[in-house]
Amino acid sequence: MVEKQLLHTEILDDSTLWNSLKEGNENAFSILFKRHYSHLVRYGNSFLPFPEKVQDCVQDVFTDLWIYRNKLSDKVVVKAYLLACVRKRITRSQERDRIFRLSSSIDTVEFLFDFSIEHELISDETTASKVSHLNHLINDLPSRQKEALYLRYTQELTVDQIADTLDINYQSANNLLHRALLSLRKDWKGNIWCILLLFSFSF
Repeated sequence: MVEKQLLHTEILDDSTLWNSLKEGNENAFSILFKRHYSHLVRYGNSFLPFPEKVQDCVQDVFTDLWIYRNKLSDKVVVKAYLLACVRKRITRSQERDRIFRLSSSIDTVEFLFDFSIEHELISDETTASKVSHLNHLINDLPSRQKEALYLRYTQELTVDQIADTLDINYQSANNLLHRALLSLRKDWKGNIWCILLLFSFSF
């Protein structure tokens, strides 16, 4: 049954594909790769200004998935798991190549993603100006807070999943989001819907 379903990739959720991958199904592996590759590369590019190296790291993550498929956990949120794997792989790459200072902690990885919105998407100049200001406020947030917002609103992860991705506990992840939104609300005088609009178009 699953073999037939794999012919219709859009109807399969990640969990079904994950279980098929664990059983050695190459088609399931290929579908997961195609489904997640681009956003994993985009996330990786937020840490490392070397696109080819980021692509290598993402490909290494998938290679390990296949090699060690028998040891994979049954219960994972695939998207969050892959994001965490890419983050850790890039950290190890930075340490090994000494591009950045040597460290054994992923806490030192700086999130470089810049939130942006194309002005042509907004016809009203006043709204465009407000969004530009909001965009500036978001990009001035501390790296970890900005990353937490990215994971929550562009990758649509839950707080639990954000905690797993960042390798921190639930309360710490929740605090990052709370402090980020509190800071934005303090400095931003417009409506909160504009924040959601910005995130909707930021990738």
